[in-house]
Amino acid sequence: MINKEVIKPINYLLEKQASDLKNKLAFSDQNEDITYKQLNFETANLAKYFKEFNINTGDSIAIILPNSVDWIVSCFSILRLGCVVVPISFDSTFSEIEYKILDASCKLIITSAKFKKQLDAFIAKQSLSIEIIYTEDIENDGNHLKAIRTKQKNDNSIHDENIDLPGYILYTSGTTGQPKGVVLTSRSMLWIVASCCMPIIGLNKKDLVLSPLPLFHSYALNLCVLGILASGATEYLLERFSPRMIFQQSEKHPYTLLPGVPTMFHYLLATAKKEKLKINNINRCVSAGAIMPLQLNKEFEDFFKIELLDGYGITETSTFVTMNWPGKNRIMGSCGLALPGLGVRIINPENNKDASINQEGELICRGPNVMQGYHNKPEETKKVLKDGWYYTGDLAKQDENGYLTITGRLKEIIIRGGQNISPTEVEEAILKNEKVLDCAVVGLPHDQLGEIPGAFVILKEGYKLDVKNIIDECKKIISDYKVPEKIIETGTIPRTGSGKTMRYKLIQSYKDN
Repeated sequence: MINKEVIKPINYLLEKQASDLKNKLAFSDQNEDITYKQLNFETANLAKYFKEFNINTGDSIAIILPNSVDWIVSCFSILRLGCVVVPISFDSTFSEIEYKILDASCKLIITSAKFKKQLDAFIAKQSLSIEIIYTEDIENDGNHLKAIRTKQKNDNSIHDENIDLPGYILYTSGTTGQPKGVVLTSRSMLWIVASCCMPIIGLNKKDLVLSPLPLFHSYALNLCVLGILASGATEYLLERFSPRMIFQQSEKHPYTLLPGVPTMFHYLLATAKKEKLKINNINRCVSAGAIMPLQLNKEFEDFFKIELLDGYGITETSTFVTMNWPGKNRIMGSCGLALPGLGVRIINPENNKDASINQEGELICRGPNVMQGYHNKPEETKKVLKDGWYYTGDLAKQDENGYLTITGRLKEIIIRGGQNISPTEVEEAILKNEKVLDCAVVGLPHDQLGEIPGAFVILKEGYKLDVKNIIDECKKIISDYKVPEKIIETGTIPRTGSGKTMRYKLIQSYKDN
């Protein structure tokens, strides 16, 4: 059930797949393709080049690039040398980039000329010793990323790295406050590939994966980077999500697997219904990163006739904790069963005792996929890692067959006059309204009740806001005290790279207005 044979050093996996699969296509983007043989050759070259910058085992290297083959080669090269990958979103503000570079003590940055002026000024101001490799040939000296990748290095001193040492610092996209750097190992990441991506999702070397996921996020890094290498599959990387691009690509090539987050599937369904489009060839979709609404899951499968498997996970657990297995026995609306080999409990957060069947409580877990801790934040680490268990802060319940359903966040619970309200439950009710395309529910300040539920909604094209209709439809589904007292139309719902709603931004926008 667990494909333990893939839990090996990245160096070993690259050499093995190059030997076994040779000229089989590994990754491609809109600009280039790379085979498994080339991938092994180029990542070895780049890893050896890092040594010329006096980069040593354990040093941190940042990748600030869009989804691309360049990103993939950079990542594997860093890991081959036993260094730490620090992926940073290419769409980050420069203040966000500065924070992560300093926090992770990066010795090298691989990026685009887009950031050259800001990086030069930042490095000079901070008096830092940081080397930079650009994708463009800025100095006209041939020392840009593509040239370095393909330049043969005679030094053969690349050895299997220790997969139990830190290999990744992934910054939680953060729904509140400054992001925390989650320290993960290749063992913890590959354990997810071995226990979930391959046996449950069914990722294998016959797959042709179409991925719109941002590579800097743990979900993509696991399934769409490490998972592809370990399984020997082939993947096309979209630079960013676009519903029309998904439909266009599915017409061009026989893709078999489409990973995404709930928001992506939401917009795919809306676009397909409006323009009468179909997804060709793809036989399964996978969702994680945020809670999949039951209604969306049903409508997507009914319309496309494709299984949409929902899972639950977080960066601190190397992505997945639970996953729905394919087939008719899964319970739609749940996030599936705990992964093989992973311990999961639902506890009462007030006394830490195990909750009863179908009783809501905090989900805690332990297993080889759990993070080593938060980088440079021992006190924050102690708050969530206790006696080997990771306390997720997510509320959940488990039925008699072990299926888990995420019901909300401990800190996101809206307390209306002493009554607890889950934003997720209210969102589920609102999304059943045929006029609503997307929504987010937050707790808004109230003088008497402390908080009241407020809903930010995006309407489907052709509809106008009808507050009474939304409220009346909600009252058919949820208790009156849970029904939003404020309905606010908006053009966008702010979300993190993994699809989690940044509720604090909505609350702040409400206060500002």
